[in-house]
Amino acid sequence: MTDATRDIEQLEQAFWKSLVERDADTATGLLAPQALMVSSHGAMQFDPPQYAKMLQDPKHGLLKFTLGDMQVLFPTEDIAIATYSANQTMTMDGKEMTQDVFDSSTWVRMGGTWKCVAHTESEAAKKQ
Repeated sequence: MTDATRDIEQLEQAFWKSLVERDADTATGLLAPQALMVSSHGAMQFDPPQYAKMLQDPKHGLLKFTLGDMQVLFPTEDIAIATYSANQTMTMDGKEMTQDVFDSSTWVRMGGTWKCVAHTESEAAKKQ
């Protein structure tokens, strides 16, 4: 594993941890000035202050997570795309639920610092 790959994996872990802890400073510090997200809730564009506000919503929140099978691709030295599986337990509209998902994040090095510019999440097919 290269140092750059390890850096991206650590950033992903730090971002998810910041969601559990509702640590808006850490989460928004990892975001680009404008970012995109696609999930089962739709597609959206947001900036760090908008994300911080979403993170404080008491009806929604991440409680715990496990990331696995991470792969990181570097199309250029300043762009990284990470894909991985995640098991997440969260509250949605005040109800606790657990999901298996597949995620991807695109990171861009800006001024020497990695920033997340896009994140996607797809729910895994239910196991029979």
